[in-house]
Amino acid sequence: MSHPKPENQPASYTPPKVWTPKAARGGAFASINRPDSGPRFTQALPVGNHPLQLYSQGTPNGQKVTILLEELLAAGHSGAEYDAWLIDIFKGDQFGSGFVGVNPNSKIPALVDHSTDPATRVFESGSILVYLAERFGAFLPADARARTETINWLMWQMGSAPFVGGGLGHFYAYAPFKIEYAIDRYAMETKRQLHVLDTHLASHEFLAGDEYTIADMAVWPWHPGSLYGVYNAHEFLAVKEYTHLLRWYKAIAARPAVARGRVVNRTSGAPGEFLRERHAASDFESLSGTR
Repeated sequence: MSHPKPENQPASYTPPKVWTPKAARGGAFASINRPDSGPRFTQALPVGNHPLQLYSQGTPNGQKVTILLEELLAAGHSGAEYDAWLIDIFKGDQFGSGFVGVNPNSKIPALVDHSTDPATRVFESGSILVYLAERFGAFLPADARARTETINWLMWQMGSAPFVGGGLGHFYAYAPFKIEYAIDRYAMETKRQLHVLDTHLASHEFLAGDEYTIADMAVWPWHPGSLYGVYNAHEFLAVKEYTHLLRWYKAIAARPAVARGRVVNRTSGAPGEFLRERHAASDFESLSGTR
């Protein structure tokens, strides 16, 4: 028995034996996506005055790192001063030779620590969080059980992000046409993740227990942070149902360091509410609500 093709799917498509890339078919990032890696043009990375040089954009993954850096500074770790250079992923800056030299995967964020000889490159947002937490001895518990719980949730976030960003975000907001099956699949998984967090936070102040850690900083920008706002999916996902998650989210949002970190390397928003690059604490003085 045959079934008619849904109207919102390509008709009569059968995968070939060997996949080959097609011409761009529209949708966000279509013009820069390619199936190969490596630099596409020569461009050296700028280096500022601080040992820590961050190359990023204010996406949820980028916000994780700038939030931690601002929290470290707020906690008195003056060595965490940093330069945050904008890598505009919509323009393809991540494919410049300098950036690829730091992160061969061409994804933001990437960090270079010039306090070591030779300088240390760190890529993948979770790796950067662990590196900085260990370097400064902060926001990663020394107690083995609490440390493991922190890493548990950090790895959970790293593993769950592709379903929310590359899955729901792409098919709900960025794809050139709507595919009901794809949106339903990723909405189902995103809702499950929200429920995991809400259930856990019903009996825990923070993800790792009573202590605010890099796990909270990793999850916060994603669930249900600015990400769903970018997708305009808060109502679609009924985020308001997750009251314990929202309690946790609002408590972290109220932290001044989080308010600063979340706006660094952003490229859009109301005037005075985002900072394309950050090279000194005084850069925030032009913004509202981030001191």
